[in-house]
Amino acid sequence: MDSYIVLDLEWNQSPNGREYSNKDLPFEIIEIGAIKLDSNLHVVDEFHRVIKPTVYKKMHFKVHEVVQIGIGELKKKGVPFVEAIHDFFDFCEMNDIEKKKILCTWGNLDLVELQRNMKFYEVENVFEYPLFYYDVQKLFNIRYPNGEQDRIPLERAVNMLKIETKRPFHHALEDALYTAKIMQKMDFDSVREYYSLDYYRVPRNSEEEIYLHFSGYSKFVSTLFPTKEDAIADKHNSDLICDRCNRMLKKKVRWFSTNQRNYYCIGLCPEHGYVRGKIRVRKNGEEYYVIKTTKVVDTAIYEEVKEKYEESKKKKLIRNKKKHLNDLGEM
Repeated sequence: MDSYIVLDLEWNQSPNGREYSNKDLPFEIIEIGAIKLDSNLHVVDEFHRVIKPTVYKKMHFKVHEVVQIGIGELKKKGVPFVEAIHDFFDFCEMNDIEKKKILCTWGNLDLVELQRNMKFYEVENVFEYPLFYYDVQKLFNIRYPNGEQDRIPLERAVNMLKIETKRPFHHALEDALYTAKIMQKMDFDSVREYYSLDYYRVPRNSEEEIYLHFSGYSKFVSTLFPTKEDAIADKHNSDLICDRCNRMLKKKVRWFSTNQRNYYCIGLCPEHGYVRGKIRVRKNGEEYYVIKTTKVVDTAIYEEVKEKYEESKKKKLIRNKKKHLNDLGEM
């Protein structure tokens, strides 16, 4: 039976601003907390380590305001990151392949920063690839939709579910425990299928590309490309396929973008109607990859995307005219 490791981290950053950050470790983990749940979401164990800092020897003032931990306390109580992460692996029973452990976090940043710290300290990445996990914050928004685009903070979610708050927030173990309590109380089975994919490690070749099917949409993660333009232009990435019947679709609205980060299109499936495609371009090191989602949508969404497409064409036309006039003025 599956068991769950509910993870939470606290981290520090350069107290002198981003320009003084270590580019290989912009966020240094200072605390790891975790709760182990069995297949019935009962708490069976807990884990906590304070990390001794080696990169940032002073606390960023905002971090200190939130976590209420000082450098002196970290140096006194903390252990080296390498020791802490290996203790965490033991807690997770990473070597026991017969017992599947699913990582759970509140939000999508903790696993990225954990693996970034692992790489910095040259710790072998023992997590599965691809790494699937539960983003409980996303699941909460699915379970309790409220029309807001922003994700709900942990403390607010706890209050919404009327979970007792005897322990303070913004400490790794306490926040992991509150996340576990939310899982216990939110009808987790109703959103269990909506697992998330970690993007710290991405496909390195076409054989590793990832195809996922969920209830209501599909997701594709491409291999790496040298430039953003190459990633967008690749036919495999730009093809639009119905997420319900896998039919290749003709586009009624071609791929376009309003911000150069997200691209949209609309196709028409003869069986299931309008299908919206969305591409997000992301950078991994010096290379680029795309995350493409496809979803059957109604006429209202089609009209909304079509309107944005027409607006983007007008803006592009205006930009081209301005450029042409500027070029004439320089002649």
